[in-house]
Amino acid sequence: MLWCFEKRTRVFAVRIIKLSISLPKIEEGRVIKNQITKSGTSVGANYREANRARSKADFKNKIKISESEASETQYWLEIIEDMEWIKNDKLVSIKKECSEILAVLTSIASKL
Repeated sequence: MLWCFEKRTRVFAVRIIKLSISLPKIEEGRVIKNQITKSGTSVGANYREANRARSKADFKNKIKISESEASETQYWLEIIEDMEWIKNDKLVSIKKECSEILAVLTSIASKL
């Protein structure tokens, strides 16, 4: 199970990077590109680190960071949608995936 979710968050990170590449090449687009790339790739990186934690407290901290990064990514996706920078039909599945990942992380965090 752990490996599957690690892979899922890595695939999500790649999707975020690909999405960020298609953002407008204007200053505002570059700002959002940097923000969503950082948060979207951090979700999986922190989840992976949580699975290699040295203590329960370290695990909890990394899970909470991962959860926070997923929530931030969701926010940036909403901004991109509101700005109409990417067609909505292209955002639907990545927004759904982000919500599902956030739900899993929230569930894990609530049991700690």
